[in-house]
Amino acid sequence: MGSEMDRLFMKRALTLAARARGMTSPNPMVGAVIVRDGKVIAEDFHKRPGALHAEALALQQAQGNAQNATLYVTLEPCCHKDKRTPPCTGIIIESGIKRVFVAMEDPNPKVAGKGIAELRKHGIAVAVGIMEKRAKELNESYIKFITTGMPFVTLKVAMTLDGKIATPEGQSKWITGERARKIVHEMRSGVDALLTAIGTVKADDPSFTARPGRTRKVKDQQTQGPRRIIIDSELETPPDYKVCSVPPETMLVTRKMTGNAAVQQRAGILTSKGVKILEYEGERVDLKWLMKKLGDDGVTSVMIEGGASINASALNDGIVDKVVFFIAPKIIGNKDSVPAVGGHLLRKLEDAFRLHDLHVRMVGADVMVEGYL
Repeated sequence: MGSEMDRLFMKRALTLAARARGMTSPNPMVGAVIVRDGKVIAEDFHKRPGALHAEALALQQAQGNAQNATLYVTLEPCCHKDKRTPPCTGIIIESGIKRVFVAMEDPNPKVAGKGIAELRKHGIAVAVGIMEKRAKELNESYIKFITTGMPFVTLKVAMTLDGKIATPEGQSKWITGERARKIVHEMRSGVDALLTAIGTVKADDPSFTARPGRTRKVKDQQTQGPRRIIIDSELETPPDYKVCSVPPETMLVTRKMTGNAAVQQRAGILTSKGVKILEYEGERVDLKWLMKKLGDDGVTSVMIEGGASINASALNDGIVDKVVFFIAPKIIGNKDSVPAVGGHLLRKLEDAFRLHDLHVRMVGADVMVEGYL
């Protein structure tokens, strides 16, 4: 759809949108480019919740010179007033723009084609679907969250060629190389929350942060990087560990143990350090329940970085949308080495978890495999 030139301008808009990765949640990433006579006269992208949208920013740059121009925008312009900024359709109509290329419709029920219809109603030619697949990949977390209320979940694993994530003694630093680790930090900076389990935390007292951290707004408060969610059923996290003292926010998900004085005392110490505690009923946390709780709290994306048990639980509980495996050209061996996915549930080959839309590339000496469940 569209000419090669149209695709180039939309590609530019998508590149602009991606600059805000990890900064706009729960809003989508959006880029806009205004073109007249084959030349870009203005461009911009949405930078944070509550700020002007990409179309409005680009039109500000155009300074009234958008008459008869073409707008390329990565997501359908909004048309509703249930937000902190004016609807974008109104200012586009007033600007005199004559053509709009939209990469994808907005799945938000408050928009969902209404913005496109509003533009067409006022005589603006609108083409929809140019580079749609890439636009949907860019905002896959937003799409899932706005349509289900649940966060988009990525399972990340770093393992050896024989499928191990640690030696029998628990040694796991460093299985993959520096380039792979840099990509992992970039992935962390793009999500709202990181999820792990107490075993991983107790193994080496990690700070579990994104480097470099990016300041973002969460419920109108500034925070540095994604929040940390730790499955800690017995509330064993030591209060002097980095996750309890190094920003940003940490939440411990623990089993409800009413009447246990020792646990209540530990809880008091942890909460005094700013740690949040979420209790669940029963012997084991239901990860679907946890994702619903996080979604209710505005978390649109989660990356799981843990051990064999939490990897297995996440897959078996059906919460994983995407997997990213980094495979190092190393062989550990030994039947007691820790596998990438543990647990006791055995799937037959015909019932194995299958991936689609695979992307495979070299990252230094390691292989990076991405796919969707």
